[in-house]
Amino acid sequence: MDKITVKEITEKRFNALAGYSRSPIASYVSQELAWYANEDESVLGVLLVDTIDFDYAVVVLGRDEGGRFRAFDVESSIPDKETATQWLINAIKWHIGKGQKVFPQGDASKGLDLFTPIVPFEKLHPYFVHLMRESAFLPARELIKNMMPHFIDVDGNFVEQFQTTGFDSRLWELCLFAYFNEEGLFVDRKHNAPDFMVKKYDKVVAIEAVIVGRKKHNPPRYFRVLPKIKTPDEVLKEQENLMPITFGSPLYSKLKKKYWELPHVKGRPFVLAIADFHDDASMVWSSTALINYLYGVKHDFYYDNNNQLVIVPRPIGIHKLGNKEIPSGFFFQEDAEYISAILFSASGTISKFNRIGRQAGFKTENVVMIRVGTCHDHDPNASVPKMFKYIVNEDSNETWADGFSMFHNPNAILPVPRELFPSIAHHYFENGHIVSFLPEFYPYASFTYNLKIMK
Repeated sequence: MDKITVKEITEKRFNALAGYSRSPIASYVSQELAWYANEDESVLGVLLVDTIDFDYAVVVLGRDEGGRFRAFDVESSIPDKETATQWLINAIKWHIGKGQKVFPQGDASKGLDLFTPIVPFEKLHPYFVHLMRESAFLPARELIKNMMPHFIDVDGNFVEQFQTTGFDSRLWELCLFAYFNEEGLFVDRKHNAPDFMVKKYDKVVAIEAVIVGRKKHNPPRYFRVLPKIKTPDEVLKEQENLMPITFGSPLYSKLKKKYWELPHVKGRPFVLAIADFHDDASMVWSSTALINYLYGVKHDFYYDNNNQLVIVPRPIGIHKLGNKEIPSGFFFQEDAEYISAILFSASGTISKFNRIGRQAGFKTENVVMIRVGTCHDHDPNASVPKMFKYIVNEDSNETWADGFSMFHNPNAILPVPRELFPSIAHHYFENGHIVSFLPEFYPYASFTYNLKIMK
């Protein structure tokens, strides 16, 4: 028999393979210390310390018949770390030595297969084709493949939608699903609407996903071209009226559905989670328009005689484009008090999946991934963001939470408990000003470049 090798793996690698198998309850009583796998990663192991008794426990996981990593061997009350580590390594070797690759548990449905086309090629979304075929997107493919056994397809059409007209909206749902799991929330997808019920600390929040989609005159293209970089004047002009109206349309449509009247939503905070896919690279610059539209103010700034930054809020009133006119201040519209908050990210794209997959070790050897963007400058006197740039590899530490913002409704009947979402940015409207609480690293927008090295 060949020698069986057990290797230590990173938490990022473990999370990509089996993070969705982790129950949030585990963090209440234990802390993970190390992660292990055999050579082909068919069996994984976790070393934990009991944070109540301060002894050690180990968990051995293998894929069930549905493709999910699940625990099938557990030992607890081990007195010291060294003994626990050796027990775990020996257990992995013993199970591998039996030649077993699948560990049935008798209650697993088969996970979704997103990458086998189920419609004719001409109906496939161009971006799905890129994701399915291009070697540069291997990290994203592998990451999503390991995610899908845990994702519940409530409507029964997720695969068809992901491959065709609903690619952007379904990708946004997967990004939300990944973030909620990373945040340690219990995720319930038993209901057709809204998309998610999340729970922690005995508090439940209902969340419906929505996107700003493309217009028919601007379809996605199979042959990608570099997006046109808008000038600062063009951005300011579109942020003033075009983008608030563009955001307002899907938000208003969701408002009219009155999800808060559903029996399982009634009496619980309700959140709309929105992402902008209306044009190539639009996420890079459109978020300011969303903030302005939600609160009905924009902010000017200047430096006083002491060179101190002064921010001045300016009420907006209305947004007008051609014959279309809407009131500014979504949170101040009729029935909007039932919307507890708006959740937003400017990075809920396939590049996010690709970066997180790459830092988990999924890679194509001849592809170098580089991320360039802007992030918040925590200097209280700074009026513009900072630039950042790095090569994406196993040393990178991007999280799903990076770039997420929650805009709280000042008129909400049922406010969202901030402690349920501690890893993201939170924004409040107080005395005419937006007050923000931001993580140490908060990216506003970024581009990801995949460079193929020719040998």
